[in-house]
Amino acid sequence: MKTAITELFGIDVPILAFSHCRDVVAAVSKAGGMGVLGAVAHSPESLEIDLAWIENEVGGLPYGVDLIIPAKYEGSDEGGLTTEQIRGAIPPEHRRFVDDLLDRYGVPPMPEGERGSALATGEDALFSASAAAPQLDVALAFRSPLIVNALGPPTAEMLSRSKDAGRIVGALAGRPQHAERHVAAGVDVVIAQGGEAGGHTGDIGSMVLIPEIVDAVPKTPVLGAGGIGRGRQMAAAMALGAEGVWCGSVWLTTDEAETHPTVKRKFLEASSADTIRSRSRTGKPARQLRTAWTDEWEDPSTPMPLGMPAQPVLVDEAIARIDRAAFDEDSGAAQLANYFVGQVVGTMNESRPAAQVVFDMIDEFIDATRGLVDRMDG
Repeated sequence: MKTAITELFGIDVPILAFSHCRDVVAAVSKAGGMGVLGAVAHSPESLEIDLAWIENEVGGLPYGVDLIIPAKYEGSDEGGLTTEQIRGAIPPEHRRFVDDLLDRYGVPPMPEGERGSALATGEDALFSASAAAPQLDVALAFRSPLIVNALGPPTAEMLSRSKDAGRIVGALAGRPQHAERHVAAGVDVVIAQGGEAGGHTGDIGSMVLIPEIVDAVPKTPVLGAGGIGRGRQMAAAMALGAEGVWCGSVWLTTDEAETHPTVKRKFLEASSADTIRSRSRTGKPARQLRTAWTDEWEDPSTPMPLGMPAQPVLVDEAIARIDRAAFDEDSGAAQLANYFVGQVVGTMNESRPAAQVVFDMIDEFIDATRGLVDRMDG
């Protein structure tokens, strides 16, 4: 298959797979697509380990690295705040709500001596430019040809350093104006992400958004994202003008995925109506599985979620406690357990190897496009 994306990266099929799991990234790259490692939750040390592993696994095949460097977040005007500074400013009523929530669902505390929070006291806060800078250092020390910013326009530093290192820079866009700003800043590839997608999204659906962005940046390759996990959806995105697709949710139920087993079971059983855009995990609207966790935060009688990065600082340890206890599927923690996922979860009803997902997508893509040609000929 030949598109601007396959030519740009030297891959066989224009399927880019966003995943936090290095095994998925490697499997998709080896299957002819291109895996992209989501690095937001990695420490610089763990990112270095995973990128070295991926490069050893895929040989000379390309892969990408996805960072989250939002342009605006709490404390950004002051150069960013430490986790400890943010923690100290969290309103008492929010702390009480989280404590009460865990008590009501019977979520036990972490065992003594076991670290519950992924956010160390005094470190730069998650979802901030200061936290992402060391991750960018590591990414540029390896040979991934693609660096992506997943939330807003890449910072000037991210763009200049990536370009100087000869990397292709991508960015996600939820509106045509976002895509235009990205390209004006120097972005090489735009990911048009519809509101159906998992994680941070806007509210415009892919069917409308993809052609709007293709028309807004006609000289820049566009990847369609949001609601894409099958070949027919891939064919639709490319018929709308995309040069390929960016998929995330569909890999969460693959054999290689590190998805929490209770959450994975929920994904396999969920319908496309079982997701919600909620600020309850990150402070910005992010589509995730609807569970007791999101219902509690959506209740108008409870405190509103804080902004980014205060909300993840507030709930980080709570989520760690929930995940630890949710292995017992009869527990209150299992009722709360959730994760980011898009509306395509309704078709994610069996676990398959990641490579098989790629092959099945291509087979269905070919069938769908041939079917259209047959109809035209008829």
